Amino acid sequence: MMDWTDRHYRRFVRGLTRRALLYTEMVTAAAILHGDRERLLGFDALEHPVALQLGGDDPQALAEAARAGVAWGYDEVGLNVGCPSDRVQRGRFGACLMAEPHVVADAVRAMRAAVDVPVTVKHRLGIDELDSDAHLHGFVAALVDAGVDRIVVHARKAWLSGLSPKENRTVPPLQHERVVALKRAFPALRIETNGGVRDLEAVVALLRDVDGVMVGRVAYEDPFVLAGVDAVVFGDAAEAPSRAEAVAGYLPYVEARRAEGAPLPPLVKPLIGLVRGARGGRAWRRALSEGSVRAGAGPELIAVALAALPEEVRHARPDRAPDRSDGAGSSVPVGAAGGERRRLVDSRA
Repeated sequence: MMDWTDRHYRRFVRGLTRRALLYTEMVTAAAILHGDRERLLGFDALEHPVALQLGGDDPQALAEAARAGVAWGYDEVGLNVGCPSDRVQRGRFGACLMAEPHVVADAVRAMRAAVDVPVTVKHRLGIDELDSDAHLHGFVAALVDAGVDRIVVHARKAWLSGLSPKENRTVPPLQHERVVALKRAFPALRIETNGGVRDLEAVVALLRDVDGVMVGRVAYEDPFVLAGVDAVVFGDAAEAPSRAEAVAGYLPYVEARRAEGAPLPPLVKPLIGLVRGARGGRAWRRALSEGSVRAGAGPELIAVALAALPEEVRHARPDRAPDRSDGAGSSVPVGAAGGERRRLVDSRA
């Protein structure tokens, strides 16, 4: 979720779902060890539960970065072995490490020894010609031996050359059935699936066979889908939030960050898709995207744009049933154990 699941986004969507596990953007271990930790690791206490997503190939550096993340307060630490971008490959991390299971296993082992929170890995079904079930199951077996607590599988292979990162999220065919088969082969391991999930109906269907579902694109393109997660996925009885309530809960945060000198456009960005597919959505997006860059613009811009929406859009709540046809009420990733309703999570690579 590079350039999307920053601290502003996570703080906003926490007003839509209390239960979904949220992920940071991928941060390299080297950046954490040598960079500005407040900028890289800082987050609002209301974001919990939140996972730190790391990138790297040096086990000791990853262990130190994981230790720093836990000291900062993160609830779990995940290693991303799914990102196929050229920049990530040049750094020798991301999806290219699926060709080196021992390196990933060594990293998990070092991180597991360094922290007392769950250590997870997000990866693909395979890369290039390393796409067989034998390779996939061998890769996962190495992670299990290293002590991994949970894996998230993007149910597509990745082509390390010939496709852009964007194409790698859409061109290789989805194969959720292979993730289901992986769960059957490793029944004691928590396994979550990811890729192409656009609504809560699909989430609920997948949760019959795996332990969790991770949702990425729809979570930022149409964040109001997250408002249905707690009821539909977790069975919470509490009333789901409306758009107006979610925005009202976010405004004090915007005001506080602005008082610290944070620019307005990044604070407004998480709200852009909130009215996707609903009446007034185009005017809402224009008011926020154009208004936030004007000199002197402040948090009142958000309140004015909200007030201009039709009342039924401001105060609408998602249906409890996961069978909506208009796109509102979709999903994010999480995971739970045993017979509980599984959790959802917010991430993509």
